[in-house]
Amino acid sequence: MRGLAVAACLLAAPVAADTCPAAPDHTAALEALISEAQDAPDRSAGMAVSDRMWALWADAPDARAQALLDEGMERRQSYDYDAAMTAFESLVAYCPDYAGGYNQRAFIAYLRGDFEAALPDLDRALALQPQHVAALTGKALTLVALDRNGEAALALRAALAMNPWLSERALLPVLEHDEDAL
Repeated sequence: MRGLAVAACLLAAPVAADTCPAAPDHTAALEALISEAQDAPDRSAGMAVSDRMWALWADAPDARAQALLDEGMERRQSYDYDAAMTAFESLVAYCPDYAGGYNQRAFIAYLRGDFEAALPDLDRALALQPQHVAALTGKALTLVALDRNGEAALALRAALAMNPWLSERALLPVLEHDEDAL
């Protein structure tokens, strides 16, 4: 309940505070982490790098955006997808140039089985942050759910090029079998 109160207060902020600042530029840090993931000696080391990538993607532009992101993620973890979607929709409306909001909103759409709705958000997240490995992996999984396995293989292969330790890599042999369907 505390999280909802925080989000309500932040949403009621003065009009002057309704401008979301630019998202933090983590490009150099992500490039370094991608290189580190590519060079990781084993799965454990690779997954540790993935966790550090997630920390960057979850770094919202300001306190208001961070509260909305955190609220949505808390609601998602408790399976309250409606409240999570509300938080992520507010985040995207407030910070339309923050890839993390689109990725999280897409994840809720995916969890609800609304795969067609997830794709535009994943594409927007990737347009804003091409190194968003999680959004690229989410796109691959969404395409699988839509039975578009050839496209899914391409997306997954691109994600694995950045981080070869993704657990979804186990899907690649099955997807590659269907890749000729493009």
